[in-house]
Amino acid sequence: MSPRRVTLADVAKAAGVSRTTASLVLSGRGRELRISQDVEQRVLRAAEELQYRPNIVSVGLRTGISRTIGFVSDTVATSRLAGDMIKGALEAARERGFMLFIGETEGDAELERLLLQAMHDRQVDGLVLASMFTRTITVPKAVTAAPTPPARRPAQRAARPAHSPARRPARRDRGRPPRRPRPAGRRSPRRRLSDRRRSWPGRRPPQESVAAAERLAGIHEALGEAGVTVAGARTCPDWLPEYGLAATRDLLRTVRPRALICFNDRIAMGAYQALDDFGLKVPADVSVVSFDDHPLASWVRPRLTTVALPHYELGRKAVDVLFAEIERDRADAGRPGRVHRVPMPVRARESVARPPVAEPLG
Repeated sequence: MSPRRVTLADVAKAAGVSRTTASLVLSGRGRELRISQDVEQRVLRAAEELQYRPNIVSVGLRTGISRTIGFVSDTVATSRLAGDMIKGALEAARERGFMLFIGETEGDAELERLLLQAMHDRQVDGLVLASMFTRTITVPKAVTAAPTPPARRPAQRAARPAHSPARRPARRDRGRPPRRPRPAGRRSPRRRLSDRRRSWPGRRPPQESVAAAERLAGIHEALGEAGVTVAGARTCPDWLPEYGLAATRDLLRTVRPRALICFNDRIAMGAYQALDDFGLKVPADVSVVSFDDHPLASWVRPRLTTVALPHYELGRKAVDVLFAEIERDRADAGRPGRVHRVPMPVRARESVARPPVAEPLG
């Protein structure tokens, strides 16, 4: 049997006051309504001794605030790679005194609809939609009445606030205007731009992959600014080691690049194997950089230089953006949601060779 719950009436009886007086004190309105300090202290002491906890459900019905947030994802909750996104969201919610309800759809559209409706029926104060892969998320019409900032939806004009790991924030340099956010793909080639021939297994990004498109745009932008010529490229049908192996083998039959840019760490793992098959050493013969900072990036030898996905920061940012949306003035409620960019840090390891030292002239 569960223990009997201490009620407000119990506190009032122990303090020798009316239920209304006890309620006013415990809601922080005692001084406002001129309840004496002696009575206030009796009520607070009784509540502490009885270990009284307010009924959150009844408080929610009275105030319209449940102090809960829904977090619905496709496979984030059960992914070892992206689990820190849940941790970041949990901590940001807990710091505000909110609980996080977590649901996972495994990509099932009908299950997603039912989960979102269930969250809405339970009157959560807001919803966060998260995706394992950076893609466009359509917010169901049934829940658009609630604040719902998708955790990773990098559209240029979003109906709801969104954020993505694909760009770095603008900054100021010596009084110049802020620079526009740059694709994170810029950060990877800058690790190794002294040579003039680069390759990567993927000329065109996979369909519906926003991350791939933005990484490719950043790579092209950085290489173009540096005057670097792309030696060749291959497309991988999926971002898995076996496809990285096959694509890199095919590439090496026609070109011998000094550096290789891979779109994720699993492709890079396959590229390592292909380079070894051709008798090429990393980084002495070919430097390799990648994206994601998957655990295997630290396991392979030499350890892989990669641009990390900031999962923990994405989770925290999702909740921060949600509360900003909740607290936003009603006068601004109709404006399009802003797309927030979370920086992707470079994890510099041993897979990139040092640039050659320039020989002095004369």
